[in-house]
Amino acid sequence: MKPLKLTLAGAAALLTAGAAHAQELNLICSADVVICELLVEQFEAGHDIDVNMVRLSSGEAYAKIRAEGRNPQTDLWWGGTGDPHLQAASDGLTMEYQSPMLEELHEWATRQAELSGYRTVGVYSGALGWGYNTEIFESKGITPPTCWADLLDPSLAGEIQIADPNSSGTAYTTLATLVQLMGEDEAFAFLADMDANVSQYTKSGSAPVKAAARGETGLGIVFMHDAVAQAEEGFPVEVVAPCEGTGYEIGSMSLIEGAQNETEAKTFYDWVLGADVQSMMPEAGSFQIPSNASATPPEAAPNLDDIKLIDYDFAQYGDSERRAGLLARWDEEIGGK
Repeated sequence: MKPLKLTLAGAAALLTAGAAHAQELNLICSADVVICELLVEQFEAGHDIDVNMVRLSSGEAYAKIRAEGRNPQTDLWWGGTGDPHLQAASDGLTMEYQSPMLEELHEWATRQAELSGYRTVGVYSGALGWGYNTEIFESKGITPPTCWADLLDPSLAGEIQIADPNSSGTAYTTLATLVQLMGEDEAFAFLADMDANVSQYTKSGSAPVKAAARGETGLGIVFMHDAVAQAEEGFPVEVVAPCEGTGYEIGSMSLIEGAQNETEAKTFYDWVLGADVQSMMPEAGSFQIPSNASATPPEAAPNLDDIKLIDYDFAQYGDSERRAGLLARWDEEIGGK
């Protein structure tokens, strides 16, 4: 009987270890770290699941998930622009899942899910623009730009920061927006001219306006809600929607194909789509438009109805080949200078 007892004990130990392992979630978060930390804190407070969270920009997240394709170490990817999420879906790196929460979401969020074959879903939205430091502009006598074309003004030499589109979904959205507004060759000519005014291509999409808020640069090209966040903190930042029109993001969420903790990932997925969860996001300085139609949008959030938005082609610019081609051309003509 002793061998049997040892076998049962061993089985019990294995079951215990398995149960402990099952109460984990490996999460990539591609929003501002304060937002990421708030989500993790609130989720862990209400669930017996430990979250291992890493904050990565959208491009970095996609690269990590692709590198782990044969042996996924990530269960869930939350936040960041929709284009790389759509690319991951196209590459078969993410899992089809139709959450019971879909019926509560805005049409633009469910359209993102349908477009991807339900391999991603919209969690928030926000328009592209920029924020500039009013004190710097006043002290240097710079006329604030109101249109994309104004960003080429020589008075802005060394005053602009924008992220690298290879690492940043914000910057890739900018690139895709300009291509759709101007045409590809014209957009790259514009970017080459604007390069004379760019002091730094950052890794993070929100970093440029944070630098502007601190007085380290004059202007940051970002999603407008990131500029609003700096203004709400009391920094001298003015928010601009470009006059010619602008693109927008559908911040997305994706389950990873082959996730080790699929059940826990789906628990988080459904939870974070809830109206109550999305309504608390302003506590972390988030001013995006929430995807749950019953969630309360932040009072300071830019009103998309007041912004001239282009008909952003998420299918084309989330396509793997199209995205790779644009990034390769940016590397050759802009980033490689």
